[in-house]
Amino acid sequence: MWTPTEEEKYGVVISSFRGSVPQGLTLELGETVHILEKCEGWYRGSSIKNPNAKGIFPINVIHLKKATVSNRGQYETVVPVEDPLVTEVTSTLQEWASLWKQLYVKHKVDLFYKLRHVMNEVIDLRRQLLSGHLTQDQVREVKRHLTVRLDWGNEHLGLDLVPRKEFEAVDSDQISVSDLYKMHLSSRHSVQQSTNQADTLRQRHKEPRAPIPHHLLLNLKSFTHSNIGEDVDLFFSLYDMRETRQISERFMVRLNKNGGPRNPEKLERLCALFTDLSSKDVKRDLHLIVHVIRIGRMLLNDSRKGPPHIHYRRPYGCAVLSLGEVLPALCEHRDEKDFVMKVYMCNNENEWYQIHENIIRKTSTKYSTPSSNYGLIVSLQLLRGDMEQIRRENPLLFNRGAAVTRKLGFPDVIMPGDIRNDLYVTLERGDFERGGKSVQKNIEVIMHVLYADGENLRDCVSLGTGEPPRTQYHSFVLYHNNSPRWGELIKLPIPIDRFRGSHLRFEFRHCSTKDKGEKKLFGFSFTPLMRDDGTTLSDDIHELYVYKCDENSTFNNHALYLGLPCCKDDLSGCPNIPSSLIFQRSPKETFSISTQLSSTKLTQNVDLLALLKWKAYPDRILDILGHLRHVSGEEIVKFLQDILDTLFVILDDNTEKYGLLVFQSLVFIINLLRDSKYYHFRPVLDTYIQKHFAGALAYRELIRCLKWYMERSADLVRQDHIQEAMRALENLFKFIVQSRLLFARSTGGLEEEQFRCSIHELFQSMRFVLSLDTRSSDTLLFTQAALLSSFPAIFEELLAMFSVTEVAEFVRGTLSSLPSTLHLGQSMDVVKLQSIGRTVDCRLFSYPEARRILLPVVLHHIHLHLRQQKELLVCSGILSSIFSIIKSSSTEVDVGEEVQMLQESLLDVLLQTLLIIMSKSQSQEAVRGQRCPQCTAEITGEYVSCLLSLLRLMSDTHYQHLLHNFQSKEELKEFLLKIFCVFRNLLKLSVFPPDWTVMRLLASNIIVTTVQYVSPAVHKNFCEEDFDFKVWNSYFSLAVLFINQPSLQLENFATGKRRRILDKYGDMRVMMTYELFNMWQNLGEHKYHFIPGMIGPFLGVSLVPQPEVRNIMIPIFHDMMDCEQRRNGNFKQVEAELIDKLDSLVSEGKGDENYRELFSLLSQLFGPYPSLLEKIEQETWREPGASFVTSVTRLMERLLDYRDCMKGEETENKKIGCTVNLMNFYKSEINKEEMYIRYIHKLCDLHLQAESYTEAAFTLLLYWETLQWEDRSLREFLHYPAQNEWQRKESLSRKIIHYFNKGKCWEYGIPLCRELAAQYEKLYDYQSLSWILKMEASYYDHIMDQQRLEPEFFRVGFYGKKFPFFLRNKEFVCRGHDYERLEAFQQRMLSEFPQAIAMQHLNHPDDTILQSDSQYLQIYAVTPLPDTPRVLNMDQVPERIKSFYRVNNVRRFRYDRPFHRGARDKDNEFKSLWIERSTLTLSHSLPGISCWFEVQKRELVEVSPLENALQVLGNKTQELRALITQYQHHNLHGNINLLSMCLNGVIDAAVNGGITRYQEAFFDKDYITQHPEDADKISQLKELMLEQVHVLGVGLAVHERCVHPEMRPLHKKLVDQFQVMRTSLYQEFPMLEKMNPSCPPLPRSNILLSHGALNNDSMRMLHRHSPLVVLSSVRHSSSSLSSHASSDTGTTPTAVDSETEDPYSMQMLLPHSLHAGSITNVSALSSSYTSPSSSSLSSTHSAPSQLINSAPSSTRGSPSLPDKYRHSRDLVMLLPAPRDRPTSALYQTGTDSGQRCVYPRALFQQVLGPCKPCSDPNLSVAEKVLAAPSSWSLDSGTRESLPFLTSHVGSVLTPTTRGLTQGHYSLHFDAFHPSVGDGGPALPSRSLRKSPLHTIPASPTSPQSCLDGSNSPLSGSASSGVSSLSEGTFPGCPDVTPSTDSRTEDQQSGCFQHYPPVRYSLSDPNGLEAPKVQPCRSLSAPSGVTPPRSPSGEHDEGNLEHDRLRRSRRNCHMSKEQAARVGWDHNMGKP
Repeated sequence: MWTPTEEEKYGVVISSFRGSVPQGLTLELGETVHILEKCEGWYRGSSIKNPNAKGIFPINVIHLKKATVSNRGQYETVVPVEDPLVTEVTSTLQEWASLWKQLYVKHKVDLFYKLRHVMNEVIDLRRQLLSGHLTQDQVREVKRHLTVRLDWGNEHLGLDLVPRKEFEAVDSDQISVSDLYKMHLSSRHSVQQSTNQADTLRQRHKEPRAPIPHHLLLNLKSFTHSNIGEDVDLFFSLYDMRETRQISERFMVRLNKNGGPRNPEKLERLCALFTDLSSKDVKRDLHLIVHVIRIGRMLLNDSRKGPPHIHYRRPYGCAVLSLGEVLPALCEHRDEKDFVMKVYMCNNENEWYQIHENIIRKTSTKYSTPSSNYGLIVSLQLLRGDMEQIRRENPLLFNRGAAVTRKLGFPDVIMPGDIRNDLYVTLERGDFERGGKSVQKNIEVIMHVLYADGENLRDCVSLGTGEPPRTQYHSFVLYHNNSPRWGELIKLPIPIDRFRGSHLRFEFRHCSTKDKGEKKLFGFSFTPLMRDDGTTLSDDIHELYVYKCDENSTFNNHALYLGLPCCKDDLSGCPNIPSSLIFQRSPKETFSISTQLSSTKLTQNVDLLALLKWKAYPDRILDILGHLRHVSGEEIVKFLQDILDTLFVILDDNTEKYGLLVFQSLVFIINLLRDSKYYHFRPVLDTYIQKHFAGALAYRELIRCLKWYMERSADLVRQDHIQEAMRALENLFKFIVQSRLLFARSTGGLEEEQFRCSIHELFQSMRFVLSLDTRSSDTLLFTQAALLSSFPAIFEELLAMFSVTEVAEFVRGTLSSLPSTLHLGQSMDVVKLQSIGRTVDCRLFSYPEARRILLPVVLHHIHLHLRQQKELLVCSGILSSIFSIIKSSSTEVDVGEEVQMLQESLLDVLLQTLLIIMSKSQSQEAVRGQRCPQCTAEITGEYVSCLLSLLRLMSDTHYQHLLHNFQSKEELKEFLLKIFCVFRNLLKLSVFPPDWTVMRLLASNIIVTTVQYVSPAVHKNFCEEDFDFKVWNSYFSLAVLFINQPSLQLENFATGKRRRILDKYGDMRVMMTYELFNMWQNLGEHKYHFIPGMIGPFLGVSLVPQPEVRNIMIPIFHDMMDCEQRRNGNFKQVEAELIDKLDSLVSEGKGDENYRELFSLLSQLFGPYPSLLEKIEQETWREPGASFVTSVTRLMERLLDYRDCMKGEETENKKIGCTVNLMNFYKSEINKEEMYIRYIHKLCDLHLQAESYTEAAFTLLLYWETLQWEDRSLREFLHYPAQNEWQRKESLSRKIIHYFNKGKCWEYGIPLCRELAAQYEKLYDYQSLSWILKMEASYYDHIMDQQRLEPEFFRVGFYGKKFPFFLRNKEFVCRGHDYERLEAFQQRMLSEFPQAIAMQHLNHPDDTILQSDSQYLQIYAVTPLPDTPRVLNMDQVPERIKSFYRVNNVRRFRYDRPFHRGARDKDNEFKSLWIERSTLTLSHSLPGISCWFEVQKRELVEVSPLENALQVLGNKTQELRALITQYQHHNLHGNINLLSMCLNGVIDAAVNGGITRYQEAFFDKDYITQHPEDADKISQLKELMLEQVHVLGVGLAVHERCVHPEMRPLHKKLVDQFQVMRTSLYQEFPMLEKMNPSCPPLPRSNILLSHGALNNDSMRMLHRHSPLVVLSSVRHSSSSLSSHASSDTGTTPTAVDSETEDPYSMQMLLPHSLHAGSITNVSALSSSYTSPSSSSLSSTHSAPSQLINSAPSSTRGSPSLPDKYRHSRDLVMLLPAPRDRPTSALYQTGTDSGQRCVYPRALFQQVLGPCKPCSDPNLSVAEKVLAAPSSWSLDSGTRESLPFLTSHVGSVLTPTTRGLTQGHYSLHFDAFHPSVGDGGPALPSRSLRKSPLHTIPASPTSPQSCLDGSNSPLSGSASSGVSSLSEGTFPGCPDVTPSTDSRTEDQQSGCFQHYPPVRYSLSDPNGLEAPKVQPCRSLSAPSGVTPPRSPSGEHDEGNLEHDRLRRSRRNCHMSKEQAARVGWDHNMGKP
């Protein structure tokens, strides 16, 4: 049975529980639970973090903790009974845990590890705190460390700052807002600096703080030495090199000969604490000095010097460590650090006293380093604080016996209880006589401390701390030195009672090194410690007399020598010294010591001693009191009580005579204690006043003297004494009050009234001083300042004698006498306010009755300052203190009256001040660099907190009183506007940082409460006929800002934080929304004033993701629509504004799917309000309303898509697609022109970011089209200034032209240039007209000169519901990037949609895919179908121009898919190979405003096998024609790789089954019988075969002429195979021979003769079938998916061996493909289009032939090139297609007589640079690329692999022209232009270096490849192919050098003799003839470019230089051609 628990209420989960039982509650480890019931091993309850979910859980997984239960029962709450900080640590660690893991996910590794370390520290500190074994101080320190770490972690994780007081989080309800603000500041400071946070509240009026002493902890870890072998004493001390003196006592360590402590108990305890170092000391040039004194023989290495049993103290070495470099590091780290100190030895013992200085100065000649490496290892640590704090914080340190080593003299801070009586004696030097000895003495000094009776004082000699004191001192001995200098410091801790009468005796002994080792006494010196006048030995060097004596002399009777003078100063006191004394002074010998006394009981000051013994000098009392000011402060504080007693005794003795001097002396002493050095003696003075002061009559004289000083302040010029008295006012009043109390006790209260009167008179004097005009006297100003500074301190003393009311009246009267701020300077203002502030902070102000008296005068002064904007920071501090006091008192007494005073005096001026401050702050942000100290965030925060404190204190009564007391509505209006404005600025300016959540929430709560109070006043006073738009607008603006502020968006907070906020404040957004709605309803008919102004703000409120807020706000839009409908008959304004604002707000990140539903047809969502549509349907205007809501809903869909793309890390394509979708919606559906234009520019910006300049131009063109050439003025819009429409359209035109230029789409820019030109011409703006015409001309030049790459096009299908709305289940065609092939495009799309799945088939997806919650991509390449066939059909149009129109302005695209219909013949698959041709029509042409457009229409047709064969054969024939046109006038032995490979592919494929397969398939009788309808097509196929044979013959003729000798075997093979092909074809169709009688069967050697010369018919035939007029040619596309139609056919991908072969070598492995050898893109040659697979005669694979990699992309495994070949591959991809080469070279152009034929422009100038002669190292890429050896080259076994593209880059050869001298000519591409007379200079040539090549991704399926002739790979017989065409090893063609070849032409021609002779018939005048070369227009044409001759044989003007260069250089190819012809003729003449 379940029973309620009584004690078991709270627990922690110690083992996770999964809740696997019925009603089980899932719990995680560390979670806390609230237990309600228990039953048989089970608890029932809830988790603290989710109290709504209740369930059961086992008892054994819960650890119970004590808790306090309140409200027992259903609504009970539990609070654990533990330290609040522990609770905070627990919850904070839980919150950090999840965030910590996210740091790793987000790759913030550094913060991840730092936070882990901090979390471990926090856990350990929490464990210590819970242990219960710490002292209070340790607990405090642990809490301090905990809070510092918690705040650090919260800040770095972006969590809230926790305000603290005494290490615990404060409750904002218990303190004032001002205090809360200060605590936030303090907590923020503690995060930045880990300092003690004991004082959380910042004290504005701090006492001067005493300097914090430093202490240096030294720990000796080891001392290593190898050659001493004796005991040593180490003396550590601190040395100030700047003052060359020792500043500390010595720390002594005694070690044995093994290096260990001589006392075994001190093992590991050799440490010292050098105390009382000031901040100045730390910054000094301090050094740690270590003197090493050995104890042993006289000489270390000489055993003969002295007996072994006698030991001497002998100097050995010294070590130095510079602390100036060490202490700063120790100050920062506070940790112990180790240091190594090397010991140096003194070279000369005479300089031992300064060895440390020599080491510091690095005078290395005076010290030496021992041979062995030894020294000391010490650790140092710097501690801070007084000694009591050090002892408390480091108890173990003193338990280890650390020797406290004090500073010489008194420290900066003298503690009152520090009793000290130390005399420090330093043995300086001595000068002694030799005494008849041959060598100098070894002198040892023995010092005795003797009392007056001659007794040796025991334990009064200390060589150093760390060792016990001894009775006598033995100095170290300097060997053979009569003038020793020791410099050794000895401390004499003599008891006070033994000091008087004691003296020091120094005995001098010579230490013999003989066998006996005697120490013979030869003299002594002495000195008393105290003089006869009672003063001690002065701190100085004392030169003592030396008296002779011997061993027999006795010192038993010390009176025998004490009567003698001890020094020169003492000689005057002993005038007659008998000469017969036993001790005689040695006149030539002296001994010097220096002394320093550090005593709190003894003095060396005569004046102080005279004051203490004043009765002995009654006549000198005035002088003695006057001299007191000259006594040092140290002496005064040592004898403070004695001095004060003496002064008051003197005062009582004779008040009239000594009263003023005693008063001055008292003032001097009081002010002395104000010094920070004696700060700690203030309690001593207070203790003296309370317990030891006995001057019962002193108060009279003190009051009299004070009045006397104040009354004379107006007359005296010098007022130093008066100012000092004012500063001492506090302690003077303490003396006065205590004196009066003593008198009252002793007399029973006599003279009470007189005392009160005197106090009243004294205050009158103060008021008099304060009321004086100080404008003419700076001295008086300082007096007033001193009085005001000390004045608040006397209140506490007066309370002991007067009532609170009386004291308050005294203070009020005095403060009232203060002059107004108008009559005071700024400095006096500050002092006055500081005095008022201290008054507020004193105990008097905490009494309610005193506050009622003082508040008016305090508020009066503050009000004046705020009005004049003076000393705002000080005023804010005073106000903060007032609010803090009143808030703390409000829980005990009624503070309503005080709050009323505050409200009446401050509220208005606070608002005004804040408005001024905030406006200055805003202007400061606008104008950086002008710093205004009163416009900082701190002062703004101070005054905001003051205002909020006041508003929080105000109750309903105060608000009513405030609102009813305004004299007029104008005053009320002004107040409301001020307070609304301040609140708005508070929300807008973010006065409080974002992590000050506690402060922000409290401020929001105060604001909403204030708004609730003032809302009725707004409604009551400013509605109906008194309606005031300004007030209402300000109100609504404030409400909107309030609801939208980030600190109230609870949805963004963690669950626990959200719950805490809701519990404390509720959802304040809902509260303000209700107020807003109620006020809106109260507007009535005045609502129209806020249409459309408030639509945007209200829409922003409705977008807040809070259901109740949304439901409250939606009806307001209905009201707006209804209001406008009733007023105007429509709601166009509401509609327009709503759409505009919705766009901007959603773009800012607001709104979600739920918000869209509020506008939609859905039913009621939340609350009592229906959806907007439901409300509209009840109106008469429901139809337009419903339409509007539907539009808004659809707009929301697009806006949300757009926002999601823009705010995420989405790709450019997604962003562009979203933008286009939204832009079209604005244009077509809701006709919002401004929004449409706005998104045009957003789209343009996206294009510019992606460097898609063409698309950017098309986008701006949309805006351009909306403008007219008119003068209508346009307003400023976006980045456009205010201008007329003509100017904007002109600037837009220029920008569009610029973008078209950058996108290389000059054809689109030219019409705009013409448009602009027409406008300029109309305006007669000839300058602009000239500019635009030049621009247009340059674009025409660019079209002909510059290389442009044809883009690829890809069809992409987006299927599935996971895609954005604008992509979902749609298909698009995308224009690829430059060089982008299918694989690269596929990878790009998959990277843009990483969740998408690539579909591997081409079928249309079914509904399963379309409706799935996934993403599917279907991608394949498509072929463009241009819409401008007329341009493409014109013969004379250059190929460059045609190339542009093939791929631009394209709206239709095609894709072919091969498939087999019917039975498939494995022997000949062409019989059943069909093509499925899909034609896609887009919504817009490409290129356009986007790089992709949606497919609008799809058409599907099927192509039969025979039609496919016709297209393939025709395409290949056109390709051959184009290559023949290109190469027929090619120079001899040039690079003709393209022609060779094409011929090889066609002929070899035909021999091995290419045409044969067609013959078998379509010329078969069965096929002809079954398909009679194909008879015409079969005839066409036969004609095409004949035509191809004829063209092949012409091609072989051209190949014969141009082929290089090394390639003769290839040519021979081609001729043989052509014979076989031709023979087989004629045998199949014998009628062909009859049709062409000029071609009878011939022997192999004569085959070419019938094709060598082209007669007129041949010319006409070629012309008729030229690429310019044949409409059936095809541009091939490449699909990676087309090869799936046939997977078992014989095509094999071309492979590249990246290790052994050049990557561009080819392996021809496809034996059954007729046209597999095509190496140029047919798409560049033709204007009709076939399927990508139609070119393959033996395979259904559709992959195009690629020089680099011909594997179909569908395999997705084609080998990629190694990195070292990528550059070469990139270059080869730049090769132009055949259509880019001159196409008119094959035909003779009919021209008028004398008119030159015009060459088409060459194409490579942009990428490859100017042409060079073929012998030039810069050969063209086209000639070099295909010159690489193939893997089956005929000479590959003997030929070395050539470097690829290392030379011969940049030239394309020109054919030899008629009328020129025979030779080799090359064409400079940039230099040739259409000739108009004598041309001018051309554009400068471009080289490869100036046109860097970008990486080109290789795509095996690319239809754009310049090497792509068909869609089937290169194929041929396995035993034949193209041999190496590289010119790199041609022996007959060496590179041209400045030196000429010495061989003769005959010798050079010898390299051709091994080839068989073949006769070319190219000499026929009717044969191929090249057109004449156009002259070069370049000013600097390259070498090797020779202009053509004119018919007269003269050179054209401007080409003389080129002709001269031609004549001066021999062309190797000319020589080779001539030699070849001679050889030909010679061999042909043989039988």
